[in-house]
Amino acid sequence: MPASLSTASLPAADRAESWQDAVSHTFVPMTVDFLEEVPSPGEIVGHRLGSVQISRVQAGPQVVTRNRHLIADGDSPTLVLSLQERGTALKDQDGRETLIRPGEFSITDTSRVFRKKIEEEFVFTSFHFPRAELDVQEKDLRALTATAFSGAEGSAALLTTYLSRMAHEAAELDEAVGRRAAATALDLLALFVDDRAGRGRPQGSRTAASFERVKEYILRNLRDPDLSPSTIAEANFMSVRFLHKLFHLEGATVGGWIRTQRLERCSRDLLRPVAGELGVAGIARRWGFANSSHFTRAFRAAYGMTPRDWQVGAHHTRRNG
Repeated sequence: MPASLSTASLPAADRAESWQDAVSHTFVPMTVDFLEEVPSPGEIVGHRLGSVQISRVQAGPQVVTRNRHLIADGDSPTLVLSLQERGTALKDQDGRETLIRPGEFSITDTSRVFRKKIEEEFVFTSFHFPRAELDVQEKDLRALTATAFSGAEGSAALLTTYLSRMAHEAAELDEAVGRRAAATALDLLALFVDDRAGRGRPQGSRTAASFERVKEYILRNLRDPDLSPSTIAEANFMSVRFLHKLFHLEGATVGGWIRTQRLERCSRDLLRPVAGELGVAGIARRWGFANSSHFTRAFRAAYGMTPRDWQVGAHHTRRNG
């Protein structure tokens, strides 16, 4: 169920205090200074998926600040990624001051001083990630705060596409699915940070865990002839682009890895009694090859001989062994 906070029904004189409380409750304690004499109504609609909090914020001109005094209160460090939808924000953190325009996103670390100023009505969607669960180097993260990213290509596009879709579907996801979706979001954010730093994901990271999860899913569904990048990505709550990126980081392709796994199982079954019952075409269908001609070509390319020659050669070896 979404959580909604709105000042629209309040008298104008009460909006400032109510909005201050809403902002600090949703994010972390911050001070809010309004840039209009009578504050415009504000609204925050939030969803929680696993460890990730999603908040869509709509309000009028204001400045929010997190100072050293508020940080000293001891909140758990949080990383906030905001997708700017309307209005231009001026963000200041770690010695950088940057304009974030509609269609761009930015990152804020709540463990350090920051300031955001928006001089017009605005809408943005933010994603609050626990810093402790993000497997990235601190120096890499500091290099990205208060910076505008377009999300037009590469790892930034993977990240924003997935986050936008996750926010749109958040209300329909149950608790278990939400946890998995949040884990994938953390993977993508870590991938983005490492990509900007010019390094690949280390083994043992969340991305490596995602890759193992995807491989397990593929192996469980290897017999399905309709298994494809799109069905795999959907079942694992990730974008098709991110799926391809996972395999690319391992020096493989999705289709190539599936084909190799199927061929290995076909090659074993061709030498077992089951081959007499099913025949070559039946073995191929058993492991997801819908077309026997395609199977024969793929087998020859991988093993240097046709499936029947593979059987004959193995029988000959056994007789003369």
